[in-house]
Amino acid sequence: MLNELNADESNNALSYSARHAMTKNHINSLESAHDVATTIDRLESILTEKGLSVFGRVDHAANADSVGMTMHPTLLLIFGNPQVGTKLIMSTPHIALDLPLKMLAMEDKTGKVTLNWTDPHYLKSSHEVENCDELFVNITNILDGFARQAVSP
Repeated sequence: MLNELNADESNNALSYSARHAMTKNHINSLESAHDVATTIDRLESILTEKGLSVFGRVDHAANADSVGMTMHPTLLLIFGNPQVGTKLIMSTPHIALDLPLKMLAMEDKTGKVTLNWTDPHYLKSSHEVENCDELFVNITNILDGFARQAVSP
């Protein structure tokens, strides 16, 4: 799935960045019209519908509560496409530090909910992945689309 987007549907990195509500420190972020749990539920539904594997959720607020601490709702969804991820790991083993992919929905102190993820182009450059430019453009565009669907009203 992550490599099915054709070149005509892909955009260059500049136009990609311009489409985001915010990109800071290699983290893409979109404000959600939903609460944290609903945002992650919607994302998970989109991912499974598109044939990606969901490997797990981490509920950071529940973990904080378990040690007597309180934090705003914060859920991490871990997902990917093992066929694509395995090929990347085989070619550049240390990229496994950042795979599978993750998206984080979190609520800030004002109640604003955002969906956040690491920019795939940053993963490519930081792990010095070679000969996969088109794949990373495709991954970038696909993640952007999934995120936009998950946060939309």
